[in-house]
Amino acid sequence: MSQKGRINFSRMESVTFGRPAGDVVAEEARLAGAARVFLMVSNTLNNKTDEIEKVRRALGNLCAGTYDTMSPHTPRGDVIAAARMARDANADLIVTVGGGSITDGAKAVLLCLANNIYEIEDLDILRPVTRPDGTVGPSSDVKAPTIKQITVPTTLSGGEFSSISGVTDERARVKELIRHPDIVPASVVLDAAVTVHTPEWLWLSTGIRAVDHCVEAICANSASHFGDAQSLQGLKLLNSGLPRVNKDPSDVDARLDCQMGTWLSMGALATGTPMGASHGIGYVLGAAFDVPHGHTSCIMLPAVMRWNKLVNADRQLLVSEAMGNPREDAGDLLDKFIASLGMPRSLSSVEVGPENFEMIAEQAMETPWVPLNPRSIDRPAQVKEILEMAA
Repeated sequence: MSQKGRINFSRMESVTFGRPAGDVVAEEARLAGAARVFLMVSNTLNNKTDEIEKVRRALGNLCAGTYDTMSPHTPRGDVIAAARMARDANADLIVTVGGGSITDGAKAVLLCLANNIYEIEDLDILRPVTRPDGTVGPSSDVKAPTIKQITVPTTLSGGEFSSISGVTDERARVKELIRHPDIVPASVVLDAAVTVHTPEWLWLSTGIRAVDHCVEAICANSASHFGDAQSLQGLKLLNSGLPRVNKDPSDVDARLDCQMGTWLSMGALATGTPMGASHGIGYVLGAAFDVPHGHTSCIMLPAVMRWNKLVNADRQLLVSEAMGNPREDAGDLLDKFIASLGMPRSLSSVEVGPENFEMIAEQAMETPWVPLNPRSIDRPAQVKEILEMAA
């Protein structure tokens, strides 16, 4: 592997783990000098548990309002609604408690507040542009956020460690990526105790999403020793932790191992290593068919690995070694691992049939990740080959 590249570090300030979320959030808010803290949280946690109330009590009179109706895949309409509430609350800090859709929603809200975005169509200004040097990022017209975000994640999707937000355009049924270096949360709080309320299917499937981050980073053409160190260790923690949580959902030590594995899974991606076809196809399945992103990884990752093996068998061996079985094909090993957790294993199981493959393939070519797949993909017919393997 030729070692040349560039490592770009995010603007995240801290990650705290092993302490109650409410205590840490209150400390961070006071250190930031916040006076109007706006909460964006899981509806279930807010209405069926006392976890959000614990955060409110810890914040006391700093809490300025709560939004709890973010839908899966972060639709534009929900982003605008949350931004309106945050603006009306005169928020000077946003705290999220929930899954990836809420985290991504808050990132987009930060940009809405900074750029006076009031209507759904105004979100168009946030679409990334390709710069003269070939890099992709926000338009020069987009102003940086003026307030920060603290995130308490309750799933393993890992978006809290990224400066990318995925927002779905409901009209086109397309998930668009919003990029800005200042939307990565300033602080992340990993409180495993809060996650015991997360539905088992969601925890395990987003855990496979984190596995997908690790695996596609390890197998990327631009993989580096820096990224490998994080991705391989992250994969080991997830390979150990997910079955333990599946066996005993009350095992908070196993849950924290999964959270730490997820943090590590995002290291390579957050510093510039691209994902591949599993992620690219997954974006389309999520936006067009409402397939949860964790499930898209469960279905697509083994198929993508098998399709890619022609060009990166040596890198796939590292995956097998990290999962404790170097003699087994990585695609087969991942397939068995995912099945052992009771997760879906085919497109038919999520009601996506061959009649949709042409459309999926064409849209996948427009995502940022499919063209960067380790085995070159330059036409929709190649994406269809992968879809047929996952049918």
